[in-house]
Order: sequence, then C-alpha cells, then structure tokens
Amino acid sequence: MRYFAVATDYDGTLAHDGRVSGATLQALERLRQSGRKLVLVTGRQLEDLRSVFAREDLFERIVAENGAVLYSPETREKQVLADPPDPALIDALKRRGVEPLSVGESIVATWQPHETTVIQTIRDLGLELHVIFNKGAVMILPATVNKMTGLKSALRSLGISEHNVAGIGDAENDHAFLKWCEFSAAVANALPALKQAADFTTKNERGAGVAELIEMILADDLASHEPARRAIEIGSEGDLKVTLPSYGSSILIAGGSGSGKSNFTGALVESLIERKYQICVIDPEGDYESFPGTISIGDEKHAASAHQVVQALEKPSEQIVVNFLGIPRDDRPHFFSSLAGRLQELRLRTGRPHWIVIDEAHHMLPPGWAPESAEVAGGLKNLVLITVHPDHVAAAALKAVDTVVALGASAAEALDGFAKSAGIAAPPTPREPLPRREALVWQRASRRAQVVKLVESKADHQRHQRKYARGELGADNSFYFRGPRRKLNLRAQNLITFLQMAEGVDEQTWLYHLKCGDYSRWFREKIKDGALAAEAEKIEQSNDTKDSRARIKDAIERRYTAPA
Repeated sequence: MRYFAVATDYDGTLAHDGRVSGATLQALERLRQSGRKLVLVTGRQLEDLRSVFAREDLFERIVAENGAVLYSPETREKQVLADPPDPALIDALKRRGVEPLSVGESIVATWQPHETTVIQTIRDLGLELHVIFNKGAVMILPATVNKMTGLKSALRSLGISEHNVAGIGDAENDHAFLKWCEFSAAVANALPALKQAADFTTKNERGAGVAELIEMILADDLASHEPARRAIEIGSEGDLKVTLPSYGSSILIAGGSGSGKSNFTGALVESLIERKYQICVIDPEGDYESFPGTISIGDEKHAASAHQVVQALEKPSEQIVVNFLGIPRDDRPHFFSSLAGRLQELRLRTGRPHWIVIDEAHHMLPPGWAPESAEVAGGLKNLVLITVHPDHVAAAALKAVDTVVALGASAAEALDGFAKSAGIAAPPTPREPLPRREALVWQRASRRAQVVKLVESKADHQRHQRKYARGELGADNSFYFRGPRRKLNLRAQNLITFLQMAEGVDEQTWLYHLKCGDYSRWFREKIKDGALAAEAEKIEQSNDTKDSRARIKDAIERRYTAPA
C-alpha cells in the first residue's frame, strides 16, 4: 500500500454550506475500513467546526485554525502550535470597525472587504503576521503557520510520511498542504489556480469529489494516477530529461570497477534524500559510511541487528545505512534475507522505507536465492540493485526490475546478461564504447535502450575517500606486502592499514615493492587516484627507505583521512 492517509479540507471540499452529506460520510467510513487514516485540515476553529460537524470521530487528527491547532478526537488532546493573538491587534481592528471579527487560539479572522484595513493595521503595529485568503475569508496568523505546517505536526504524531498521503482541497489556503502531499487533488468546484497546480481534478464537486478520490484510492491505490511532478530525474538524452517513477519500479545499476556506477548511485541516493523519501541502504563493504544525511548502523567492530534497523526506520525522517562490515562474509546473505523480511513487514505497516538500495546485489541475492514468503516476494519493488555481475543476481529479483542502467566498457554485455538471466529478450543495443558519465538505460516498457548522460553525485569524491581510507576493499583490490622472496603475505585492505604495515615491514620488503613500482600501480589501478599514483612514481625513484616511507605516508595523508 502506498497511500496510508487522506488529508482533506472542510468547507467547499468535504462540506457544502457547512454540512457533510451521508454519501460522503459513507465514503469516509470505507476508507477507514481499508486500514487508512483521515486527517481534517480546516481554517475553522474547533468549536465552530463542532457546531456543524458531529463526526469528528472519523478522523485521526484535526488540524484547525489553518494550521495553528492540532486535535486528537480519540484522546481529546488539543495542542496549540502557535502564539496567541496579540491583544493590541484585536483592539486596533475593533477600533477600525472590522466586523465580524473572530478570535481563536491563534487565528484572527474576518471577511472581505476588510483585507485592506487588516494589512494596514498589521503594518502600523509592526507585527510579523501573514494574511491568508479563503474564498472571501480573511485569516491572520503568525508568519510561520499554515495548513502545511499543521499537517506536518499531525503526520509526525501518527508516524506517517507525507509521501504516503493524498490531499484534497478547493481554495487559496489549500495550496501549501496539497503541494506537500505526495498526491494532490482539487474538487471540481475548486479555484482555477488550485486545479492547475493539483495532480488531479475530480469530476464531482465538494463531498462527492472527495468520495470520488476515495474510490480511486480503494480501486488501485492511485497506481493509474502517478503524479508526474514526483518523477526522479536520472539524466538526459539530448535535450530531453530521462526520469523514473517515484513508486512501483525497481532499478538495476550494473557496471565494472571504475565505470561510474558508484557515482550514479550516489546521485540517485542524494536525490531521494533531498526529496525526503525514506531510504535504507544495504552496505556490505562500508562504502556508504557517513553518507550525507544518513545514519549508519553497524561498523567493522559492531554487527548491525535487524531490530536496530527497524527501530531507526520507525521515524519517517531517518535515512539509514546498514553497514555489514561487522557481519562475517558467509553470514551476510542470511542476515540480509532475515532483514528483508523485517523491512517488508515495516513497509506493509507504514509504507516505508520508500526505497531499499542493495549494493553488491550479487552477494545479497545470489542465483539460488528465493523469497522466503509471499510478503517478501511482494516487496520486490522500489529496489535499487547495484552489481558488477547482473547475471549472478537471483532471477526472482531481476524479474522485478523495470529499469536497467548499464555503465562502462561492458555496458552492452551487462544489459544482455540481465536480459538472459531475467528470461526476457534484450532490446537492440549500441555496441560502441560510451563516454564517461554516460550509460545505456533500458526501461522495459520501451523497445529500445537509450544512451543517457547521467546526473552526477555531489558527495561521491568524499565517500570514496572514506572507502579507500577505512573500508574493506576486498581481496582482489588489497595491497600485499610479500617481499623479494615472497615469504610474506601481509594484506592491507585499505590505505590506513597500508600505512600501519608500511611502518613495520622490514627495509628489504619496503624497497622491493618501491623499486617494482607496486605502490604507484596499486594507487592507480585499485585506489583509482591518478594524482597519488603520479606522486608515488616520483618517490619510487628514491633508494632511501626512511625518506620514501615518509613521503609516501605524507602523500596519502594529504588526500585521505589519517588514523586517529
């Protein structure tokens, strides 16, 4: 389920002349019976609302006074979210003949044509207030308060993300909260400007329009009405943007070492975090440790637990990286499978995390992997699978993939490998080498693969510095101090370990690798730092053990984080 709540305005939307019809109430009941929640967002004061509406029990929360008051009908708890009205303002408006004048917990309201007097009075008193219009009503509130801020507080108290909410309204003061909701609808009687801004306009007016939206949600969870404004840009083909839907799809990112797949993955994750979609990154090698905007669970000394991960994800605002370094390599697939079940349970309950990013997918989802339950199988969507070997990923996971992004010299072969493993026909694919930052993108609904210039990551360089300094580079990418007679086999799995070993190895071993050019070769081919490699090549001309050790150490520490 994607939409766990509906937020609706009252006057002109849910109600006609202040009253809600029986048919509309029945539609609200049907929505609640589906397990979804209702939030009422109104400019009215609570007592005024109660005088015309007796079914507040249908709503989990009521946001009143245009965002200034939050009320829970079940517990009858009321929270005032803004400062009370300034008595000087009320007195001044009365003296200037502004009638009628309504004063609430925070709101002061009147009607047109008093807006000019209201604005002039606020200016004369030097108050930091703003004026909101609602089809003839003139509302005065603190500058930081509107329906969106009130709805934010309501959803926070319910543990629901705005990306799991559909909103509906009709007037000027509904713009802010509708824009914030994942899906926005305007009833047929709404102002033209609101209709233009909304994702959808109902055929029916007022309460019948709300009932229409509810039936759409109950029919297919709005799957047939994907909001275009939520699309995720991944690059461009010429002058045209290439996008992915924000929900219901899964992506495979495939490419060899140095192909740019890490940079593109970083850009995609950055975009999701910026849009406040909740993500959970499965990080087998510590590559995403301290990724901007995330909390990392687990490290090389402390194994992550599924309970820790789920507990952290209970807050819609938290972005989580699950670091697998503390889990023995052979145990990682089993831990992931167990965690995947817990994540799907959380998704069924909350709709989150919105995206699960799985690095080294060929290790987490090997060819023999199959979903442990129907629930886990149903959760194979909104996944990002990252791999060097798409043909080594479980067919069950590949069949759920809607979009393939293949990078590097073997992009065409990677796309072919995906298609073969997924049991589908590959599209015609360009075979010539691709320029840097370009990829073959195949959206399976299309018959062709596009050559796309990809968006770039802002944090990629910093993240890779951490990876090479402290991460686990793997046996194939590590440096081995072996010496001239190969009596040693000391493995440095990252630059910090390299520095520690470099201080301790004997002079003969150090000079052997120095004269063979092994240090510069490792920096260039495995660390992928051409500047460091070039500096090391110059140092390798030295025969002085002490001097060369010190200079190599200095070259590394100037570029990477040294041990504490």
